[in-house]
Order: sequence, then C-alpha cells, then structure tokens
Amino acid sequence: MGLRGRANLTECTHFFITTTVIDFIPVFEDANACDLLIRNIKHYQKRYQFSILAYVIMPSHFHWISRVNPELGTISDIMRDIKKYSAWDIMEYLEKQNSEYLANFKIAATGYKNQKRKFWMPRFDDEVIRNEKMFWTKLYYIHNNPVEAELVREPVDYKYSSARNYIYGDHSVIEVDTSYAGIEIK
Repeated sequence: MGLRGRANLTECTHFFITTTVIDFIPVFEDANACDLLIRNIKHYQKRYQFSILAYVIMPSHFHWISRVNPELGTISDIMRDIKKYSAWDIMEYLEKQNSEYLANFKIAATGYKNQKRKFWMPRFDDEVIRNEKMFWTKLYYIHNNPVEAELVREPVDYKYSSARNYIYGDHSVIEVDTSYAGIEIK
C-alpha cells in the first residue's frame, strides 16, 4: 500500500486524521465498540507518545487531531497499528454479539490475500495542520460533527468527543491536550 506522498511528511507533527469503517457501517453506535477503539488508541499513545488535541468517534468513522513525535513513530505507523489492532478487538466483540454486520466484513475481505474480514476502509485521510487557523477550523468541525449529524443538540452532549474535554475539563474517556489550543503551530 502506497503512502500517497506521506514519505514527504516525515518531519510534520500535527495532523487532522479521518478513518472510516468499510461501507460506512455504523458499528460505533455501540458504546462498547467505541471503548475498544479508545483502548487501542490509549495503548498506542503510550507506545508512540503522541498527543491527542481533539477527537470525535462518529457511528461509522472517527476524526482526530494529533501531534506526533516522528522519531518515535510517524502518523502512518500510528494509524497502521490502531487500525489493525482495533479491528481485531472490535471484530471479536461483534462475533460474540453475533452482529448483523459480520457478513459485510467478510465480503469486504474478498480479494485481500490471507484476510478473512476487513473492518476499516483502506488507508486513512490526513491533512497536515499548518497554522492556528487551520487547527481551530478542524477543532470546530470535529466538535460540531455530532450536532450536524443530528446525534445531539450540543457538542458537549456527545460522549465520544473532545468537546467535553475542552468545555468541562472531562478527560474520563481519553486524555486530550486542551492546553495546546491557541498556541502557534511550528
């Protein structure tokens, strides 16, 4: 799988990331699936020592802004591991639940050598956060995504969003570096 020009971004540290479940299947409507994704993110956060500056887990995808240390792992390294291992954990959970989605994941794996199921769409989308304006634009987008999707009335009403970290200082789901907001990105 190619890096789509990411090899040129090995010194970049701030990214807006989106990754999506195949066929936009809404597995993250289930809080247990969200918790499994969060657990994987926390695990790789320790390994790669990246900071989460914002996030939201929507029913079929997640967005986040992350600050990485390229010497410890690139955004590609981080996303490869999070996607791979969260898929295993979530699929195992869905099997125990006898989820209606399992057939979709098996069909999606057709054509992939040595793969029985496929959870995430190939690749992920990333944008380098180049300045403070871009950071605030993406932060606003992330926090308002559940409102725009009519999942909640206010951003802080959505459990799996950093809006709660920023507004209430609530880091009970995952630690978010809220002190970063407003600092110039270099």
